Amino acid sequence: MSEQRKMRSFDELRFRDDFMFGKIMEDPGLCREVLERLLGRRIGELTEVQTQREFRYTVDGKPIRLDVYNEDSEGTVYDTEMENLGHKKVEDHQLPKRSRYYQGAIDIDYMDKGNSYKRLPESNVMFICTFDPFGHGLPRYTFRERCDEKAEVTLNDGSLKVFYNCCYKGEDIPDGLRKLYDYVENGYAGDDLTKRIDAAVVKGRTNAIWRTQYMKEWVLLQDARDEGVEEGMEKGREEGRKEGIKLANTERIEDMLRRGKTVDEIVDFCGYPPEVVQKVYDELSLPVN
Repeated sequence: MSEQRKMRSFDELRFRDDFMFGKIMEDPGLCREVLERLLGRRIGELTEVQTQREFRYTVDGKPIRLDVYNEDSEGTVYDTEMENLGHKKVEDHQLPKRSRYYQGAIDIDYMDKGNSYKRLPESNVMFICTFDPFGHGLPRYTFRERCDEKAEVTLNDGSLKVFYNCCYKGEDIPDGLRKLYDYVENGYAGDDLTKRIDAAVVKGRTNAIWRTQYMKEWVLLQDARDEGVEEGMEKGREEGRKEGIKLANTERIEDMLRRGKTVDEIVDFCGYPPEVVQKVYDELSLPVN
């Protein structure tokens, strides 16, 4: 297996990697500062911090997983997702549709608790991208509902979606946000916040419990990869290999998706054909990070 297709070693994990990002953001203090840095404003004290938050509201119980879900003392909800490009094309991430889906999941979860739609909380869905998500060279892309006929008229429905372009090289953004981008992009800690995040990452690499959790995920992917390779060898031909993997491992792929594994991770580490994993993903209608 080439180096490109190996799962990253736990000792090499950075803040931009999903697993480490989620663990670091479990710290309410650091999490709040990161959110304030991204939004450029103060927010209330965080009253709920959850990573890999699951929402189950579909008839068949298929879950939706959010990277980092937060609520603050003012009742505002924040969903923060870390997005690495990997070997996929930008459009394959389907960020616009995923942001819509995540927003809907948050709203339905609130309604399912017996609340009224009139009291839906303010919500922010944010994607921290290590690539330019829309290709227009902007440092960030902020979306609110506006009237086509009169742009200054906003729907004012309390929802906000922001996509951050961490590879942006311009200097026309707040210095704090520039420092956070630099840290996500290349690991350079240039101010107090990023230095504390980096210290937490370094300490996290020595956390035996985190290492075990990460290794369990690694083993899950390794087992799935080995089963796929064996099945393919029995088929003897490339087309037979793809078909055999598709038939024999659909349930395992579904299980990994429901556990929060991305299509990229399953393809890269397990060696499954991308079209097979993508097909299972599409049939599940289950956006994953």
